[in-house]
Amino acid sequence: MDTDLVWQHIDTERAFVADLLEGLPDDAWRTPSLCDGWTVRDVGAHLTLSQTRVRDLVGPALRAGLRYDVLVRDTALRSPLTHEEVVATLRGFVGSRRRVAFITDLEPLVDVLVHTQDICVPLGLDHPMPPEAAAAAADRVLTTRPPLRRWTPPRGVRLVATDTDWAWGEGPERPAPVQTHLLDLTGRRRSPRPQEVR
Repeated sequence: MDTDLVWQHIDTERAFVADLLEGLPDDAWRTPSLCDGWTVRDVGAHLTLSQTRVRDLVGPALRAGLRYDVLVRDTALRSPLTHEEVVATLRGFVGSRRRVAFITDLEPLVDVLVHTQDICVPLGLDHPMPPEAAAAAADRVLTTRPPLRRWTPPRGVRLVATDTDWAWGEGPERPAPVQTHLLDLTGRRRSPRPQEVR
């Protein structure tokens, strides 16, 4: 997938999330997300860190003992942003290609695709991923090394997308939409019971 198309998908998802969060009642922001231990609000706060400068990560990284997982968790959970500021920040990202240093254009794509589902699924909202974008994200997850990749891909099975030309692995086939495979590859195997948004 070329760079322009990657960023078109990122912009579309960021705009969707901003609009979605803006319309949520306060209690929905407190809903547990698919991201273990995080609420919808925490996921939204995490997405606002997509353009953080390296110098602004030094303090949080040291507080986290230079542990990547702890850094990601703490910066989301400790974010001082209000709901309105989260929405405004995400909306302000649309059209920008700025990203955190040392990562590719595909990391923001993975982040926004997966975290959008972290928000939507427990709220009972159906927002399918574009299959070609999900396939590019899945490939990136599979080629990313720890600590950025925090989940171990399955062994002895061949993941096969039913909605686009994508497959990975060796063994008995496991057919599913590529969105399902991407969520599995990023550890979203158990979903909280969806609740209706009011």
